[in-house]
Amino acid sequence: MNSPLSFRRTAAVALVLAFALPVAAPAWAQQDYGNVGSQSMRAKRDAARKAQKAEKGEEAAAPALYPQADRQEPEAQPSRNGLKKLQKLQEAYGKQDDAATLALAKEIAEDAASNPYEKGFAYQVAGNAASGLGDEAAAADYFGKALATNGLANNDHFTVMYNLAVIQYGMEQYPQALATIDRFLAETKSDKLEAQNLRGGILIAMEKFGEAADLYGKLLAAHPDDKTLRMNAVAAYQQAEQPEKAVALLADAQAKGQLSTPNEYRALYVSYINADRDKDAAAVIEDGLAKGVIKPGPELARDYMVLAQKAYYVDDTATAIQLYQKAAPIAADGEAALNLAKVYAELGKNAEAKAAAQQALEKGVKDTAGAKKLAGGK
Repeated sequence: MNSPLSFRRTAAVALVLAFALPVAAPAWAQQDYGNVGSQSMRAKRDAARKAQKAEKGEEAAAPALYPQADRQEPEAQPSRNGLKKLQKLQEAYGKQDDAATLALAKEIAEDAASNPYEKGFAYQVAGNAASGLGDEAAAADYFGKALATNGLANNDHFTVMYNLAVIQYGMEQYPQALATIDRFLAETKSDKLEAQNLRGGILIAMEKFGEAADLYGKLLAAHPDDKTLRMNAVAAYQQAEQPEKAVALLADAQAKGQLSTPNEYRALYVSYINADRDKDAAAVIEDGLAKGVIKPGPELARDYMVLAQKAYYVDDTATAIQLYQKAAPIAADGEAALNLAKVYAELGKNAEAKAAAQQALEKGVKDTAGAKKLAGGK
């Protein structure tokens, strides 16, 4: 049966997963699930009408969120006295009076006359209120107690279970979070992407990188256009020391136009640099600049310098000069200009070396004496 009461003002129970790429570019996976948001005046009126209908036994069946769950729906009905208490609790929660909400929830939960549904509902509301107050430990405790009553209808029961996994993840209780999300998936047989994404995040947090990579690989195969999944798969493959797969996914994302942040572009071109695919790296940088995603600045200057040094070491001085020229004006200091001056000097281009050395001195370098010498001083 479906719950005769509902609460629509909801705590901010959301998952934000962050995975560090080798180039220090985080891939963010943000998921929202279950009771999230704030109650509008219409929602408050709807909740009141719903409660009145429930009291008269007129509540319409809500769509099943977990139609494949094996759990038998409990007799989710409050007593007449219990219903009045729950309505009062819901009213306090709708007004965002968290202190009153928690006090009323405790009173209902500790009342020996309260049935399992009433206790479960009270704990569920208390968990959302505690989460809204930022007390994640209390929220986890309340959600756990709500599940233990086994009195909520499936929609609420399994939403509470999911939110408990999210809270546990946020508290870095990774083994508990994994056990909870695995239970959720096993009991609901849900194919909701949010739940699988959460599981992948937990696996990465537990340094189970191979399992996470396998999971995200399968999910991405089923949802090839999901950028969040792709970036999480990239992070998982990198952590699992499978860089070739990570680079392939990033390259495919570029081809599909899915790279939309500087860090995403940098994840790809640094991967190319690490794989000695320097021309590919330079092409990715140019693509990012042309699209306005990559912005000229000190970080890009450092990356240009890495490419320039690699070109210099294989005697490709023309490319080295070109890259140092790009790096020098956007660098935070004069080191790129000084390196450019040194390359010019080796080639006997003294005028160019002098000009670059002067630029280096103006921006500041560690080897001031060397820069002055190249600039024609003593």
